[in-house]
Amino acid sequence: MTLNNIDPGAFHWLVDMLESVEVGLVVLDLDFRVHTWNGFMENHSGITATQIQGKSLFDVFPDIPEAWLKRKVDAVALLNTRAFISWEQRPYLFKFRNTRPITGIEEYMFQSLTITPLTAPTGDVDKVCLMVYDVTDIATSRRALERANEQLEKLSMTDRLTGLLNRGTWENLVDAEYERFRRYGHLTSLVMFDIDHFKPINDTLGHLAGDEVIRHTARVTKDAIRQSDKAGRYGGEEFGIILPETDAEGARVICERIRETIEQSLVDTSNGEVRYTISMGVAQLNDAPENYMQWLQRADEALYAAKEAGRNRVVIA
Repeated sequence: MTLNNIDPGAFHWLVDMLESVEVGLVVLDLDFRVHTWNGFMENHSGITATQIQGKSLFDVFPDIPEAWLKRKVDAVALLNTRAFISWEQRPYLFKFRNTRPITGIEEYMFQSLTITPLTAPTGDVDKVCLMVYDVTDIATSRRALERANEQLEKLSMTDRLTGLLNRGTWENLVDAEYERFRRYGHLTSLVMFDIDHFKPINDTLGHLAGDEVIRHTARVTKDAIRQSDKAGRYGGEEFGIILPETDAEGARVICERIRETIEQSLVDTSNGEVRYTISMGVAQLNDAPENYMQWLQRADEALYAAKEAGRNRVVIA
């Protein structure tokens, strides 16, 4: 059955269906002039079919990516086959406000799009139909799940108290950096450090004050290192830093910046103010360590030497 031989009653039903269906229907000629604009499009755009009839889609909606849509439509017309564009490829074509109460957290409607070729009596494609699907609920749920998974992955890699890498994750990176050195020979240094006289802080002011001192140490460390550097909480009041492309003297400069900042800080805890210091050991990697654990041991021995020398200092292995 074609539109030419359809009976008037059925045609009326068809028009009603096109107007009431919860899918956007837009018919464009190949110059992108609008020929059909159904109720869904009217409701979400605020533009009636009469207002947009015969007008260029890009004139009415200048935000639409013109070059991108033209490429898609040209391919559909040339191959005479439909194309589907998921919201994951492009969140939306029409910048419609999200009006769905359940998914009100999203500012704009997420849309998937089907572009279907429409043929003239000659058999040539002279128009295309855009079918616009509101997939905001699906997209919102998917994005929420992705955010939750990202958060879980982050939690599995980081220390909850400080936000630094946890010991297992950080040690894996030490191992990876050791292997990188073995393969390419790039400069790299390792730092181990801990808080001086931490037990008296806990015993005198309590564990909550001790936690605040640990968090302060982590904040100072993160502020002092580069994006390529990796800091981790090794355990208790002990920390480590991987410094790629850095020799021992370069590591000393970074360590002194951290040490001096902490020495000059006054940490305000719930049980009083705290001044404290740290001791740091640096080990530039060379051919001597047979594995990353021996490299860690060298940095830890340098830290022990800093403690033995009176604390509040940086010692290079």
